[in-house]
Amino acid sequence: MRQLVIDELSPMERDNIDSYLKRTLKPGPVIGLYWLPLPPDLLSPIQHEHRQCSPFHIGIEVERDQVRFEFLVRSTGKLHCPCTAYATPRQRQFIIDYIDRMLEEEHIRA
Repeated sequence: MRQLVIDELSPMERDNIDSYLKRTLKPGPVIGLYWLPLPPDLLSPIQHEHRQCSPFHIGIEVERDQVRFEFLVRSTGKLHCPCTAYATPRQRQFIIDYIDRMLEEEHIRA
């Protein structure tokens, strides 16, 4: 799985990240999992064609001392579909910008 991992988080940093994600994102089906929605203007051509599979999002998982940001763009509508694919360069930049903003706002040094 292609992903970006921020590790070696202190308990306070982990709690700050979890709080930020709770305030800004939709929670996933299990505790510690969040969905970062992709804006429509960043969808790939096939994702635009597959409106029935939308919305599209990135999975974020908070663990004991780390947080993982997947680079797999997932469909909400279908599990196995060609519109579920690794992030395009523009989508990756969107994810990285979100991470940078979160780290800055929450004063994370890890």
